Amino acid sequence: MIDWRQYLSSDPLICHGQLCARGTRVFVTNILDSLAEGASREEILRSYPSLRPEHIDAAIVYAAELAHEETLLPLKAE
Repeated sequence: MIDWRQYLSSDPLICHGQLCARGTRVFVTNILDSLAEGASREEILRSYPSLRPEHIDAAIVYAAELAHEETLLPLKAE
């Protein structure tokens, strides 16, 4: 698994400190939202030409790490 810290960064002087793909102004939330909406990696890379495939991988690893650390509201049984 890649270390997301190599490809994502947060700088208070860039995008108000929001987590972005390193070297870009593309928010990690935009990458994850695009994936959640069903966009392919190729579509995301076309939409954000400054991104590299490693940025997408890092965003996924970051999200997975957050999912392990955060407790979500209990889901109701159906």
